[in-house]
Amino acid sequence: MKKVCIAVFVLVFGLISLGLGNGFASSSRDYISVVGSSTVYPFATVVAERFGKSTAFKTPKIESTGSGGGHKLFGAGVGVQFPDITNSSRRIKKSELEKAMKNGVKEIVEVKIGYDGIVIANSKSAPTFKLTRKDLFLALAKNVPSGNESGKLVPNPYKTWKEVDSTLPDIKIEVLGPPPTSGTRDAFVELAMESGAKQFGWIKDLKKADKKAYKALCHTIREDGAYIEAGENDNLIVQKLSANKNALGIFGFSFLDQNADKLQGSFVDGVQPKFEAIADGSYPVSRPLFFYVKKAHVQAIPGMREFLAEFTSDKAWGDEGYLTDKGLIPMPESERKVFHDAVKTLKPMLLSDL
Repeated sequence: MKKVCIAVFVLVFGLISLGLGNGFASSSRDYISVVGSSTVYPFATVVAERFGKSTAFKTPKIESTGSGGGHKLFGAGVGVQFPDITNSSRRIKKSELEKAMKNGVKEIVEVKIGYDGIVIANSKSAPTFKLTRKDLFLALAKNVPSGNESGKLVPNPYKTWKEVDSTLPDIKIEVLGPPPTSGTRDAFVELAMESGAKQFGWIKDLKKADKKAYKALCHTIREDGAYIEAGENDNLIVQKLSANKNALGIFGFSFLDQNADKLQGSFVDGVQPKFEAIADGSYPVSRPLFFYVKKAHVQAIPGMREFLAEFTSDKAWGDEGYLTDKGLIPMPESERKVFHDAVKTLKPMLLSDL
């Protein structure tokens, strides 16, 4: 009898320890916790509000921490003290996935929700800018080529847009943009600045010769005041542009779409950021948007499956879905089906996927 009692005690203690170890038995949480991208934030917020009003579950808590900050919080562990979902305006990095797995977040479901354009916008009371990606690189890079000399770099000397290109306005370069933790920043330096840098043949060749030096040159933004980090709050950039007609701002298309009465998008390589131009791929600075889900949390946190089903429903992300009213560019139907199925089956991503 004594041995049986000891065995039962050991079994119960083991189960309790297991529960405490995964963070679910030690305390409870009756709402969904979402962190991450400021660009995805308005879309997630709309879904959360509708979900809270139309179901018996609590409205999910959505926090705008930036994509990088979101992945850091999300990948720190499994349990109620950690977020269930992280929004991201870029794909998760292999290093972030590896770190999450090392911290016990073994199974993560990747969900692409649609597309977005990165706009360079200014006040409607100011001139419309017609920029190229080369202009953006020359205006914002920390170091730029010296004249036509191959391989020679100098600290960025450009003070006005006219100095970058004689066809541009004679206005001081003043760009409000996201910080390094932002997925919008990551996407902007890759899609706009790196593409612009490659217009110089020797920089394009540098990618093969010295990838590290190439990336540092293309992705490093100047720190002399021409580029002003405005935090993760894109609405704050919108407000500042309304107050300063000489400034330009970098943020997701949805914020331009929601403030079309006050702001205008600059042309980039001859194309203005419009819904149709982003959808058909002709606008050159566009990117996919994602969120990532902890499979281990789906059964433990009330409403997870139902929230995921709402977000990936045609009424939300479809061609005529309510998220298009907020500026989301829908994926083709075939692509939506792939990610809808991934959510339904909770298929985890692999390191080899990246």
